[in-house]
Amino acid sequence: MSEPTERPMIDATYIGRLPNDKATPTRERAVNSYPARRGYKPYIQEPPRIDGVTGMIDIHCHAEHGQQDAVTVAKLASANGMYGILYKSIGKEDKRFAGPMGDVKLLLEEVDRWSQETGIAPIKAWGGYALCRDGRPPSREKVETQIKAGVSSFWLALANHANTYFIVGGKTRRWDPNADPKEHSQPLPWELALKYGHYALDEKGRLKPEYEEAIRIIADNDRALSFGHSTHQEIFTLAELVDKLNFKRAFIDHPFSPFVSLSVEQMKQLAKIGIHFNFTYDELSPMLGVDPGNMYNAIRTVGIEHFTLSSDAGDTVFPNSVEAMRQISGYMKAFGLTDDEIETVCMKNPAFIVGDDPTAPVQRHRELQAAA
Repeated sequence: MSEPTERPMIDATYIGRLPNDKATPTRERAVNSYPARRGYKPYIQEPPRIDGVTGMIDIHCHAEHGQQDAVTVAKLASANGMYGILYKSIGKEDKRFAGPMGDVKLLLEEVDRWSQETGIAPIKAWGGYALCRDGRPPSREKVETQIKAGVSSFWLALANHANTYFIVGGKTRRWDPNADPKEHSQPLPWELALKYGHYALDEKGRLKPEYEEAIRIIADNDRALSFGHSTHQEIFTLAELVDKLNFKRAFIDHPFSPFVSLSVEQMKQLAKIGIHFNFTYDELSPMLGVDPGNMYNAIRTVGIEHFTLSSDAGDTVFPNSVEAMRQISGYMKAFGLTDDEIETVCMKNPAFIVGDDPTAPVQRHRELQAAA
């Protein structure tokens, strides 16, 4: 397991920094911001009305207890003509072992009642499941239970991945039960990160059997899979299996974040297999500060058919997910994506990821635009 001691940084359009430049490099910014954003939960967001997102699907929305309110965001998305939201996290954290679908079902029931009262068409909602969130590796039982419950997308290890601990550290309580629950460590050396965190490869660099079995079941049942915070070595090993299985619903979240930090050339290689890349508002936010011009150039270079745009919002320091969708799509339009291309990255491709009809959100978008 010879992962490099330094993660490669994001491709930069501009080399060097201006004199007295106060912009913090992305990796340093992530180390400083991660504990702040994760620990700041003073209230539940209940956002106001926002326009400009008709037909869109957010495939990376957070709505845990202490973050934005899942139902309020669903109503806001409905009122502004969005097509749907994939809740990567939802509800109280202590319910995570049971999976998300109970909370998603309650949300849909409440939004449906609200829809009947208001006459506003409700969004669709899907549930996502983090395979390693309970501290244990993936298993057949986990995957089959959540598929039966109706989960549409699975994530490999995230905040408790060795790579996350190596890049930004983690909640010390995860490996020290006597630690203060609010304490967040500094980035860990790779050896310690590997000791405490999840990692998908064995000593010979091969996928561990439990990971391969889980991915095969996900692929066989035509659900989506995010590679989570995997290292480059893991990503390309996972990609080999995805290619072997001819599995087309695999995607890589926030590819320009410090947790992933793919180069455009690496994205081109992975795109040949059919892997999608999900750019997020989180990458654009002051917390990470990715240049939206680099994001746009990657989409142009690799090809819009390989990309989705999403929020990765939910933390209280962020805008709500609907506003985040407006912002990230607006940035890409400002740099040069056409209306048809926005339909591809915000409607068609996300619909494919969640297993819906890719033409349906586009139709909803165009009908609402015509009626406006």
